[in-house]
Amino acid sequence: MERRLIHVAHSPDSDDAFMFYPLVTEKIDTKGLKFEHVLKDIESLNRDAKEGKWEVSAISFHAYPYVADKYLVLPSGGSVGEGYGPIVVSKEPLDTLKGKKIAIPGKWTTAYLTLKLFEPDFEPVEVYFEDIIPKVVNGEVDAGLVIHEGQLTYKDFGLTKFVDLGEWWKEKYNLPLPLGCNIVRKDLGKDLIDLVASLMKESIIYSLTHKEEAMEYARKFARGLENDRERSEKFVSMYVNERTVDYGPDGRKAVRLLLKLGYEKGIIKVPIPEKIFSDEI
Repeated sequence: MERRLIHVAHSPDSDDAFMFYPLVTEKIDTKGLKFEHVLKDIESLNRDAKEGKWEVSAISFHAYPYVADKYLVLPSGGSVGEGYGPIVVSKEPLDTLKGKKIAIPGKWTTAYLTLKLFEPDFEPVEVYFEDIIPKVVNGEVDAGLVIHEGQLTYKDFGLTKFVDLGEWWKEKYNLPLPLGCNIVRKDLGKDLIDLVASLMKESIIYSLTHKEEAMEYARKFARGLENDRERSEKFVSMYVNERTVDYGPDGRKAVRLLLKLGYEKGIIKVPIPEKIFSDEI
C-alpha cells in the first residue's frame, strides 16, 4: 500500500535537520506516513507558504499572519531565542542604526520584523542570507542582520556586534524571542494534522535524547561549522531544546506579543488571527 507523502520544507541548516532527522530517516514509527525533506532558504519558504505549496514547512513567525488562511502553527518545532537571537554586525563600531544601509535576509523574516521594532528608520537591502556577512566585509552596506550560523561565526570575519535582538527583546519584555515555526496545512484535516503534530513532537524528543547520532546527521547541514563540533552543537542547542518540544505559556504569549506589536506598528499589514496553534482549533 502506498504511503501518504508529507513534504517537510525547511531551511538547509543544522537545527532544522536535527529536529527532522528521526522523521525523514524513520527512526520513529511514522504511522503510515512518508516524510521527505525540501530544502530552501527561509525567505523562499515564506513565499512558498503564501501559495500553500508544502504540507509542512518551517517559516518565519513574521510571515505567519499572511498564510493563516492556509496554515496552523504546530505546537512543536519552534525556533525560540532565550535571550539571544539575530544580531546586527558591522565592520566598524556604529553609534546608531538610524539611516544606515543594512543587509537583511528578507522582509518576511522575523529578524527583519524585530529589527524594525528596535529601529524603524534604516535602509534595508534584501540579499540571500549567506551573502550578508560578505557584503558587510566588503563595505557594500553599513551593517548586516545575521541569522543562522552567522550568529556564531561573524567574529571570524573581523566584524563587531551592534545588538543582539533576542537580548534586547528579553530585556524589554522579559520574554523569549520566537523566530521560526513549523506550520501545517489546514486542508490535511484535523486527524492528519493531529498525527503530524504528534510525530513532530516525537521526532524532536528522539533527537534530544539521541543527541550524538542526530548531531552526526545534522552536522552535514552546518554551513561553515561542518568541522567545528563544538560550535555546531552549540548552534543546534540554541534552537532545538525544551522550548522546541513545546513553546510553553510564555512562549505562546511572546508569539502573540511579537505579532501584535508588528501589526500595531504597521510592519505587519494584515490582522493577527485569534487562533494560531493547531491545538487551539
